[in-house]
Order: sequence, then structure tokens, then C-alpha cells
Amino acid sequence: MSSMSVSFSFFRLLSLSALVLAGLYGCATGPDFKEPPAPKVTRYTEKPIPTSLATAPDVPGGTEQVLEENADIPAQWWALYKSPELEALIQKALQQNPTLGAADAALRSAQENLFAQIGGQYFPAFSLNGSGSRQQVPPAAYGQSGPTSIYNLYNANVGVTYKLDVFGGARRTVESARAQAEYQQYQLEGAYLSLTSNIVTSAVKEAALEAQLQATQDILDAQKKQAAITEKQLIIGTASKIDVSSQETLVSTSEVDLINYEKNLSIIRNQLAVYVGEQPSNANIAAFNLSTLNLPEKIPLSLPSSLVRQRPDVKAAEANIKSTNALVGVATANLLPQFNITGAMGTEALTTGALFGPGAALWSVGGAVFQPLFQGGQLIAQRRGAVANYEQAVYQYQATVLSAFQQVADALKALETGARALRSASNAERYAYETLKLSEIQYKLGTTSYFQVLYYQTQYQQAKIKSIQAQANRFADTAALLAALGGGWWNRAEPAFQPKATLNENQNDTP
Repeated sequence: MSSMSVSFSFFRLLSLSALVLAGLYGCATGPDFKEPPAPKVTRYTEKPIPTSLATAPDVPGGTEQVLEENADIPAQWWALYKSPELEALIQKALQQNPTLGAADAALRSAQENLFAQIGGQYFPAFSLNGSGSRQQVPPAAYGQSGPTSIYNLYNANVGVTYKLDVFGGARRTVESARAQAEYQQYQLEGAYLSLTSNIVTSAVKEAALEAQLQATQDILDAQKKQAAITEKQLIIGTASKIDVSSQETLVSTSEVDLINYEKNLSIIRNQLAVYVGEQPSNANIAAFNLSTLNLPEKIPLSLPSSLVRQRPDVKAAEANIKSTNALVGVATANLLPQFNITGAMGTEALTTGALFGPGAALWSVGGAVFQPLFQGGQLIAQRRGAVANYEQAVYQYQATVLSAFQQVADALKALETGARALRSASNAERYAYETLKLSEIQYKLGTTSYFQVLYYQTQYQQAKIKSIQAQANRFADTAALLAALGGGWWNRAEPAFQPKATLNENQNDTP
């Protein structure tokens, strides 16, 4: 037993020494990853955007807004709208949305793959083997004569295999797996940002459709009332048949608009139900109204140099560069010699009783080197492909950054022009209403034709709908800007996906 103990100690020392030496003196092939620099720009738009936007007093969405440069975005940026119904809807979606749940599962899978790569690449592999067999060996196999020998043979051993990471291929493999886990992390954050921003914009759209539907209903009621008056005027001879048919045409047109608003309102509420992970028939979605939503008065505006560190899609593209960069190192290491250390220690005997007795011990320690010489250009082609994948990732990153800056620039311009548009649209609605009322008075006095009344009715209807849409645009454009800036996910303490319960509560880690 003493010789067996010494042999085992020697074997363990040899394995640990090889592990330490490989970690100390091994070098990683391929280029080291360098974080892409932020674009050297000082603003998002071609022309400066004023920090104080136009206002439209006493109109939903007409609140004065100020852009606060270099201010941080809160994690729950939708709370700036001060709508308990909106916050409750988003919280429900964060617990039930299946797309967000799938992104969370993809992240956990990538993290487990990283752990598997660390265990498989950095540490020796130990195995325990045992066998028993009954054998027949003819003496002729050893050049002898005599009766055939039949006997039992028992074996028990512990084996170890370790790949020396001399050229860093293992480290690059782990580096790539870690970058893939980072990529899935930012994919999850992107799904989180997309979900929350879509819910906000959908809620705003619902509120706008509800307001447009109600406005159209009010206009339709007034048109029907005017149509009834025109019918009576036709009977007493103060109106013509053309006046009646023209008014009825206006009524029918408004009815078509009302039907379309009802359809679109149903569609958007169905979409909200899907966002919260429920069937449209079972979802209990609160109704949203533009008058109950508060337009955020102060909008944090990150510096352009910070955008690439905040946007989940940009960070995911950066992680993809890191992963493909590491895979270039893996492909390079595959061209170089591969070193392996193997060892085994165990016992072998003809009976189980003697298996662990004196004289049954056996052990072996060996090393191997493999140098590929010719494989039809496979390894070289694989490395060229890895380099091309890295270049593709770099170009994709550049495209993602450009798209990110474009989205922020578009959102800023939409916010600035939307503020001015709402002011003009609210003025147009007010003037159109005043003009309509004056034309109706003049028509009753006989100083204007009925076609003038119809014309101003149509003008007012169009101005009313445009004003409501301009109000909704202010809310939606604000959400678009906050989402384009990254949505403040870096300030969130809780996980992106917050399920009420796991998918399979009875499932455990054991098979």
C-alpha cells in the first residue's frame, strides 16, 4: 500500500504541476479584444435641437418639455407618465410575456454553456472505471502448448486526462463562450426595452384611437342632427334635395370613419393583451385616455459618447465582436501542436478479494503531442473563415451604431417638430370650430349657402382628428426618445424577467 500511495502522490503532483505551468507560461494566440471607441461627435442631429420645446396650453400633451443634457435615465422611465394603469400593465408583462421569458432562458443556457466550457477547458478530466470479465486464452497465443486457460479478471482504476493550454486555445474558447453569454444578456435587455416601449406606445395609440373615436362620434351626432334639420327644411322649401343628400353623405362618411376606429381600437387592445402574455378574450386591460396621461416635463438626454455604452443592441453587437475575435485565436491554436497528459492508477487481479491487495496495483503516466501536417487545407480555411466572421461582426457593429444614432436623431427631431405641430394643430382646431359655428349662424340668417356649412363641418372634423393625433405623437415621441437612448436598464436592480412561477415547478436538476 505504501508504494501505491507514493505512486498516487507522484501522479497527483505531476498533474497539478502541469496545470500550474500551463497557466503561468501559456500564451493565447490571436489578437486580444479591444473595446471599440465611441464615435467622436458632440450632438445627435445635423442642426442643434432647442432644449426647451414649444407648448400648447390646456391641451393633453401640450406641456412644456425640457431636454436635460447628460442626465441619467431612470430604470422605470415609463413612470414619468404618472399612470398607475400603465405601470401595472408593464409589471404584468414583465411576469408573463413569453418572448421575454424565452430571452431569459436563452441567457441561462449561454451561462451554463460558459460554465461547461470553463470546466472542460481549464480542469483535468477524472474518470473512475471498473470491469470484470471471464476470459479464455489458448496457450498457442503465447507460443505454448497445453490445456486452455479459463479465468476471471477484475480491474478498477482512476484515469485523468489534461490538455495543456500552451497556445491559449482553451482560454480563447472560454473567452468566446463568455462573450456569447454577454450577448444573450444584452439580447434580454433589448427584449425588455422593446417590450416596455411597445406597451407605452400601444397604450398611447389606444388613448388616441379612443379620443378620435369619441370625437368622431360627437361629430357624427351633430351631423345627424343637422341632417334631420335639413330634412325638415326640405319639406318647407328652404332647403334643396342636394342639401339633404350632401348632409347624408357626410353622415355616412363619418360612420365609416367610426367603424375603422372601432376596428383599430380592437386590434391595439388585442396587441396589448399579447404583450402581457394573455389571450385577448381573457385579458383585463385598463382603458387609456390622453387626458389621464402626463407628458414627462424633463427628458434626460445622454451624451453621444455614452450612447454606445447604453444601447442593448450596440452592446450585443460588441459582445459578438468579442466572441468572433476569440474564435480567431481558437482557429489559430488548432494549427499549432496540441499537448496532452494522461495518467491512470488502479488495481487488477484474478479475484475480487485480491483486487485491493498487495501486488495488484498498476499505474501509468504519459504525454502526447499532436501536430497537424496536412489536412487538405481544412484548418487554414477554418481560420480564414473565423477572420471573415470577425470582420462581419465589426461591420455589423458599425451598422448598429449608425442605426442607434439615427434613431436618437429621428426621435429628437420628431419631438421638436411634434411640439410645434401640436401647437399649430390645436390652433387649427379652435379656429375651425369657431368658423363652423359662425357659418351655421350665417346659414340660419340666410347669408351663406349650405355648401359652406358642409365645407366647414368637414374642415372641423379633419382639424379635430389631426389635433388628437398631434397630442398622441407628443407622448409616443417621448417614449421613442427614451427607448432610443437605452431605456435606463443599467439602473434596474431587479431581473429583466420576473416570472410568478417557473414553467415546470416539479422539474429538478436530476434526471
